[in-house]
Amino acid sequence: MTSPAFAEAVDAFLDYVRVERGLSDATLRAYRTDLAAFGRERAIDRWAAGPDLARAHLAACAAGGATGRALRPTSLRRRAATLRSFYRFAYAEGMTRVDVATRLDLPRQSRLLPDTLTVDEVDRLLEAVDVTRPEGVRDRTLLELLYAAGLRVSEALGLDDDDVSLPGTYVRVVGKGDRERLVPIGDEAVAWLARYAADVRPALLERGRAGTERGGPVFLGDRGGRLRRQRAWESIRAAALRAGLVERVSPHTLRHSFATHLLEGGADLRVVQELLGHASISTTQLYTHVTGERIREIYARAHPRAR
Repeated sequence: MTSPAFAEAVDAFLDYVRVERGLSDATLRAYRTDLAAFGRERAIDRWAAGPDLARAHLAACAAGGATGRALRPTSLRRRAATLRSFYRFAYAEGMTRVDVATRLDLPRQSRLLPDTLTVDEVDRLLEAVDVTRPEGVRDRTLLELLYAAGLRVSEALGLDDDDVSLPGTYVRVVGKGDRERLVPIGDEAVAWLARYAADVRPALLERGRAGTERGGPVFLGDRGGRLRRQRAWESIRAAALRAGLVERVSPHTLRHSFATHLLEGGADLRVVQELLGHASISTTQLYTHVTGERIREIYARAHPRAR
């Protein structure tokens, strides 16, 4: 950053969102990255003069600018949202006389429908895990939990033993923005968690690399540390390959399928929002488009005059 005034404003903004708003470390990193990119503008010393520099920056990001690589729509929207939040803070703090935030438009959010599996495909995926090995029992347990509770992979890997209540059939999850929620889990997931806890986890825990605070991590790697995201992803992909679903499965697929199957089964949208840990109902509403597509597919196959 070439402008000391801009650098000071960024530091003050990041302190504000960390202390006053309690945003997550991941969100803070994203803000810092976006503002650092903005700070590399040659005219950054004029950042407080008005909206022109920010608008030009976003236009360059959309077109590719000097790098020749345009930001994806989701990344561009995030960059614009970061600048709006920063300028809103700067205006409130008297760092700029112009309310730039009100003059920056957010790019239209794309409505990409998440890829989901049918109930039969989920069964195929889960059954494809080789549970003759201890690591397979762990991997099957992880996949069962991802589908049973609709967790993000990072949420599942962040669970400690104290977060899981098998008698109560629920898990305590800390999601984005440090929002906490209790999510029920069904009998299948409970049974696999109990099997993993009794037959596999103790041996991994004894390797002693993860510690035992709050009971230690639920999911442990082969060396006894907390299971890494990359290793979990490899397990999911391996099961998808064996099930013939490799092109249909991503780290979020079981979470998407969880939400879609609940809505298809008649669950209330607000309940699904709570289970997923979405801050806004509009995020959850994306799944109503998915179920609408599926309803049309079923209608086309089943109605005698649909074709």
